[in-house]
Amino acid sequence: MRLSVFFLPTLKETPAEAQIVSHRLMLRAGMIHQESAGIYSWLPLGIRVLKKIEGIIRAEQDGAGAQEILMPTIQSADIWRESGRYDDYGREMLRITDRHDREMLYGPTNEEMVTGILRDHLRSYRDLPLMLYHIQWKFRDEVRPRFGIMRGREFLMKDCYSFDLDFEGSKRAYNAMFAAYLRTFARLGLKAVPVVADPGAIGGNMSHEFHILAETGESTIFYDAAYDDLDLDMENPDIEALRGIYAAEEEKHDPADCPVPPERLKQAKGIEVGHIFYFGTKYSKSMGLTVTKADGEEITPEMGSYGIGVSRLPAAIIEASHDENGIVWPDSVAPFQVGLVNLKTNDADCLALCEDIYARLENAGIETLYDDRDERPGAKFANMDLIGLPWQLVVGPRGVKAGTVELKRRASGEKEELSLDSALARLIP
Repeated sequence: MRLSVFFLPTLKETPAEAQIVSHRLMLRAGMIHQESAGIYSWLPLGIRVLKKIEGIIRAEQDGAGAQEILMPTIQSADIWRESGRYDDYGREMLRITDRHDREMLYGPTNEEMVTGILRDHLRSYRDLPLMLYHIQWKFRDEVRPRFGIMRGREFLMKDCYSFDLDFEGSKRAYNAMFAAYLRTFARLGLKAVPVVADPGAIGGNMSHEFHILAETGESTIFYDAAYDDLDLDMENPDIEALRGIYAAEEEKHDPADCPVPPERLKQAKGIEVGHIFYFGTKYSKSMGLTVTKADGEEITPEMGSYGIGVSRLPAAIIEASHDENGIVWPDSVAPFQVGLVNLKTNDADCLALCEDIYARLENAGIETLYDDRDERPGAKFANMDLIGLPWQLVVGPRGVKAGTVELKRRASGEKEELSLDSALARLIP
């Protein structure tokens, strides 16, 4: 993509309303545009990151045995009345009345809808186990939306729902999702700590939140340093061992009862980006979902739900990966892999070399943002650092004469003068 035609409305000054790093940098880097309180449009740079994140999540959900569907954003109030949640949910639910005076709502979550779908289509125990997921926009009317997309009113969520014949089946589904979440966050370049969450009336320890460690995180968590030293086999992680490692949010951490020796206890800031939860027959029973066993007995399936805040993840990644100059994207989610910088666009030799490099990178499938603008070198460098692409390839008149280009790794700041072939060998697998 040529920057001269790419819609990238970067800002030099930080907007006054931006309170945290990710909000400031997403606005300055031209990733998002605010429409109203807690509601944002995603601009070309931002949507590229969001789609990369979606792709990784989708691959790991598919790999865990979940099947993708797509449920609507607008739901009938009737199915929420069946579960008993319509009147209990609170003012965060955006309630709507259509032209026929039917009560509707903008879905904040989808337990009722997915249970209703299976109630209409499941008949036999042979249809289970089953896991269904979708990636869809949701709305919760937060009293005080803040921190940009980190706590917005409209947000993109991956929610998955498991249906099993018994508790043991639900536990297998839960562990499969636990492992999928660890792999997902690792592929996003993030370290996620699974924290035991409040399971409510269900009891036990079948509820975990996943927190990304970041200095600017909203939550304070305490965890066993053994987690840092654990050699995680992402293809076959030891879920039981992981679930046995202590981690708790500050409000649930009691120093007097903590099983971790003080010298091994670590404190860190975290951002919640995922939550997995077993809730048994809470929805299947209230909504009349049953399947028939071989002996004719009707049983109520056990359920679990597994959420990831998809649109929250770009902000979480930025909070965990930035410096004083801007964003530092992990390779896996970067909007482009390479920023090609032409320092002198009116120099025929620079122009010819940049055009050749751009064509070679694009033909090799390397996503490249080519800064072909007639702009000062300092402004170009600042722009590239701000948007945080993993690599910067710089072409200038002196280098052209010497037969070299400059290659910069954004994460480390390391710069090297290399021959073009050597530089391209680094960038093209």
